Amino acid sequence: MKAHILQHVPFEGLGSIAAWLEARQAITGYTRFFEAYNLPLLDSIDLIIIMGGPMSVNEEDKLPWLAREKQFIRNAVARGIPILGICLGAQLIANAIGASVYRNPVKEIGWFPVRAVSAPSGYLRLPKELTVFHWHGETFDLPAGAVHLAISDGCKNQAFQLNRNVIGLQFHLETTIESASALLDNCRNELVPGPYIQSEMDIRSVPLSSYRTINAVMNEVLSFLVTAP
Repeated sequence: MKAHILQHVPFEGLGSIAAWLEARQAITGYTRFFEAYNLPLLDSIDLIIIMGGPMSVNEEDKLPWLAREKQFIRNAVARGIPILGICLGAQLIANAIGASVYRNPVKEIGWFPVRAVSAPSGYLRLPKELTVFHWHGETFDLPAGAVHLAISDGCKNQAFQLNRNVIGLQFHLETTIESASALLDNCRNELVPGPYIQSEMDIRSVPLSSYRTINAVMNEVLSFLVTAP
């Protein structure tokens, strides 16, 4: 399997996804937009994973590579390549195929539950309720034809699936202790009082079992994508 990672900032890496790829002896390539804008040919790619980042999908005037990334995503969707978008990655998928991305009424930062939305047969089934890690201030409209998969009290559109091969998650199932720490080290200025913003102490005090639980669900999401008929 050949996987390609679209990474937007150095401190938002693969987290637990790295172990899943290694277990499958995947050949993993990267486009690191903070270094260069080189995007590969799609012919040899079996899986695309689009990571998060603090920028907005609407900042094409400041970050001209966003337009190229969105076109790359559109082309990959059209070809039926399995794609997973996480946080900014989900927003990029939605925006690339015509949906709006905008500021959510509240920021979600920390560990808060999401609830599954009933999906038709053949679509991803998330746990009925799961406490996951969040770090976002924007949200998206569901792309045309997408199926809504999850909701939270702070944000209506938490997850979607488009066709059989595209999944967008507003939250972070890949989070490890190390990746959460990296976000805190680089973005702790965002930890201001808010109804869905936890303190750094609360974020760091989550038991290891919480990471194991969400990482296991991430493995299920990835396996679902790559076993598409």
